[in-house]
Amino acid sequence: MNFIALKMLMGDRAKYIGIIIGLTFASLLITQQASVFVGLMTRTFGAISDLGQADVWVMDPKVQFVDDVKPLSDTRLFLVRGVEGVQWAVPLYKGLLKARLENGNFQTCIVFGIDDATLMGGPPQMFEGKLEDLRRSEAVIVDLNGARTKLARPPLEPGGASRPLEIGDSLELNDHRAVVVGLCGVTRTFQSQPTIYTTYSRATQFAPRERRLLSFILVKAKAGEDPAALCRRIHGQTGLLAQTSTEFQWTTVKYFMKYTGIPINFGIAVLLGFLVGTVIAGQTFYNFTLDNIRQFGALKAMGASNATLLRMILLQALLSGGIGYGLGVGLASLFGRVVRGTELAFRMMPQILMISGAAVLFICMLSAVLSIRKVMKLEPAIVFKS
Repeated sequence: MNFIALKMLMGDRAKYIGIIIGLTFASLLITQQASVFVGLMTRTFGAISDLGQADVWVMDPKVQFVDDVKPLSDTRLFLVRGVEGVQWAVPLYKGLLKARLENGNFQTCIVFGIDDATLMGGPPQMFEGKLEDLRRSEAVIVDLNGARTKLARPPLEPGGASRPLEIGDSLELNDHRAVVVGLCGVTRTFQSQPTIYTTYSRATQFAPRERRLLSFILVKAKAGEDPAALCRRIHGQTGLLAQTSTEFQWTTVKYFMKYTGIPINFGIAVLLGFLVGTVIAGQTFYNFTLDNIRQFGALKAMGASNATLLRMILLQALLSGGIGYGLGVGLASLFGRVVRGTELAFRMMPQILMISGAAVLFICMLSAVLSIRKVMKLEPAIVFKS
């Protein structure tokens, strides 16, 4: 019976292809849009994941997300260092500064100032140069993507290609000279701005003069110390907000989920893919069943039970769903590979594949239910009618 079911399914190639296209489109759109959404949300907390040495982030209690910097007084650093369970605590400056390029243009950059003594909080990956080179005079490290694009030097000849920023080149940060001593790799930011690393003392010199310049305090818990318990202890003794890296990431994501239209826009796109796939696959599969109603009647007249016919329809639906899901996910993966390394965010997670698979399965089951009801009520005598 399984062979007969498959032969019936593939016998009408037009409807068979129509079912596959509908399910492929649904799977592709759900997977692709969800992956782009997750990629965007990942970029919102890229600074937190890049500074992975710290277990706890300490900040002003009014901070809502990682880019919502509310500076602290430098004395707070010593209070945090005195809390029991803290192995080390270092200052971190994070701010937006304008870099003046060789051609006179200005580019806003994200500047991190890391601890002068330990250099904790540095970039996650170095491509050229060494982190220790930051101890040189006027030294900065620039992210590789920014050096090749928005911070690139003008072409040597009119109409020529721009030249990537290299070690030894210089730029101006708030009227201060900065010399590039290294190129690093970082997670692309939500606004796609270049990232620059320097020491904390130098960053405070680059920054506009303010009474408070300490953005965050990065804390490492002692061995065996629970970071969550340490956060509560820091808050209790200092009054500052302390969150683990994971908690701060979720705080940032929740802010963007709540105060931006990103979830609604991508949710509509995913829902549209689901509805279009349901309509195309469901209607086509139902029409396929109606076109083969006489064959089902013949099988019923020969003694096939309703359970047997049910298994045949489910097999047809699941096979179509499996092929459509595989093609859709494959196309979404190909899309992700093509856009990898570009400005477009894309991150495909196992949970997305599970959600996409569940959606396709639901479409298949709904299509099968609509067809099963017609077959269950079928009279075998229909095969003898003209």
